[in-house]
Amino acid sequence: MKNHKLPVSLLLLGLVAFPSLHLFAASTTGKGGISAEMMSRLKSSYSNDATAKALRNALGNSDIDKIALNAEAGNAFDTNFSHRVKSKGITDQKSSGRCWLFTGLNVLRSQMMAKHDLPKLELSQNYNFFFDQLEKANLFLQGMIDYADRPMDDKMVDWLFAHPLSDGGQYTGLSDNIMKYGVVPAEVMRESFSSNNTSKMSRLISLKLREDGLELRKMYADKAKPGALEARKEQMLGEIYRMLALTLGTPPAEFTWTRKDSKGNVVSTRKYTPLEFYKEFAGNDLKNDYVMLMNDPTREYYKLYEIDYDRHSYDGENWTYVNLPVEDIKKMAIESIKDSAMMYFSCDVGKFFDRERGVLDPSNFDYESLMGVNFGMNKADRIRTHASASSHAMTLVAVDIDAEGKPTKWMVENSWGSGPNEGHLILTDKWFDEYMFRLVVNKKYIPANVLAILKQKPTLLPAWDPMFLPDE
Repeated sequence: MKNHKLPVSLLLLGLVAFPSLHLFAASTTGKGGISAEMMSRLKSSYSNDATAKALRNALGNSDIDKIALNAEAGNAFDTNFSHRVKSKGITDQKSSGRCWLFTGLNVLRSQMMAKHDLPKLELSQNYNFFFDQLEKANLFLQGMIDYADRPMDDKMVDWLFAHPLSDGGQYTGLSDNIMKYGVVPAEVMRESFSSNNTSKMSRLISLKLREDGLELRKMYADKAKPGALEARKEQMLGEIYRMLALTLGTPPAEFTWTRKDSKGNVVSTRKYTPLEFYKEFAGNDLKNDYVMLMNDPTREYYKLYEIDYDRHSYDGENWTYVNLPVEDIKKMAIESIKDSAMMYFSCDVGKFFDRERGVLDPSNFDYESLMGVNFGMNKADRIRTHASASSHAMTLVAVDIDAEGKPTKWMVENSWGSGPNEGHLILTDKWFDEYMFRLVVNKKYIPANVLAILKQKPTLLPAWDPMFLPDE
């Protein structure tokens, strides 16, 4: 393309007709921008020596993590654990954000196998996921009714339209779901393509919910009576039920299941409802017997917090947790593991993760030496600046304790199928300090001073607080 020069008169005319051009030109040279002089200094600050050229060639043709990998970190790394809860089988959430559901059901199946001498057991994630999505749809639609008197740019209304549905979640949503709908073995309601690959289904249902939300708001503006709004909401939920049934299948009201012992001998064959099956083989009071603990150094410790509207069902419980120092949480985790009890655990799994070894350790990658810069933020700084947050839930199953009684590393059962360490990930204790966020512990492992915190009136935090994204 040729470079045509315009006459000065036309340039002046342009500045008059389009004053924003003048403002744009001024902003590129004003205080705060990158001036030509600053650019010159920035260029000269970079020493393009032989080392820099070698690094540039390497980084230009390879993954940064492969270049930053600390080869010595994996040498003589001991994978033995002094205390480990027995588990059988590894699950796979595939292309879905259901880690929270897999984690909770993996904790339950371990208890059920041990308690009833079962040879193996996998619980149907698809069964509980169906009801999770239906309950979340109702939560959104009822929210549209409850906040219909607020303008579209109201923070809560905007947040609801931004998050009509998610396949992610957290523990209180899990406990509400199971205590209401029970569980079934995996073979009773198998996975479907859409349960393993949730994105398209979620997009379509979210699109429909947003349309429905607008309609409910218009009905309210047109003075529709509460009964009419409720009746229309139920019709809308019927459409969502249809979409879920077509993509996930229809949940069974009852099923026949043959129980076998660990040697494969048939013990019994009988019919169950999902709630009967849960009560007979698990029976845990997931709402009242367990407490969510959190390590968030940006907020005051030894306090109870509640996240507004952060739940999976309208009549369910908001996400509520006790904020504690990480060392306090470790003590309870160790007591639980020693007693052969797995735990719901969530963390920022993507940080310093050597996927080939299945090991998470801050010493895995030396980004500072590679880039020649210092990364100095602590955990609180990373949380405040959105650099770190919980991103994945797994099942805490093991701890290795040294001769001095201190933990050196931890192990979690993951839900990504087979892989290193037979589908388990190993976390060094230092990584645990920096990137562990949530742990759900049975009350019998929690000391009295922490249980007393549950009597506090919780500090209410907004649903859109960035720290409280769902585990995916």
